[in-house]
Amino acid sequence: MATKRHKVFNLLIILIPWMSLLFIGKRNIRRFAFSGVFIVIFEIINHLYGHKRNWWKFYDKRKSFIRDELPFSVGPYMPLSIWLLKLSYGNFKKFILLNLISDGAFAFFFIDVLKKLKIISLNRINHLQFFFYLHYKAYILYGVQYLSDKIKRYRY
Repeated sequence: MATKRHKVFNLLIILIPWMSLLFIGKRNIRRFAFSGVFIVIFEIINHLYGHKRNWWKFYDKRKSFIRDELPFSVGPYMPLSIWLLKLSYGNFKKFILLNLISDGAFAFFFIDVLKKLKIISLNRINHLQFFFYLHYKAYILYGVQYLSDKIKRYRY
């Protein structure tokens, strides 16, 4: 059973990032949506693998992928991917730098905050391994967007 704190947290990590997309513009959402959806699906597969390997531990009893990991994929992952692509696409170094900062902040700082809030903690991986688990997907995201743009240009 999820605690009230966990339910409120899940609601916030889904609503706040998605509401931020109100400030990005329809054109940007349309342009980067395919890459965002692709990376969310890829992330869900990664979460299932990490869930099975017990790389992290949620404090609520009874493991539930839908209650525990899925809000992280559905909530901040796609909106953050769209924002990072909007802010830096076309400048690979800037894109990687922004991803290093956001992935590093999550892996080395925010995960400890979540541990103090008794929501999640790392279990079978350390902070550096978790950082690499998060960060390698940035290259895939950029590659998918690059191919998507190339295909769109080819068709028109």
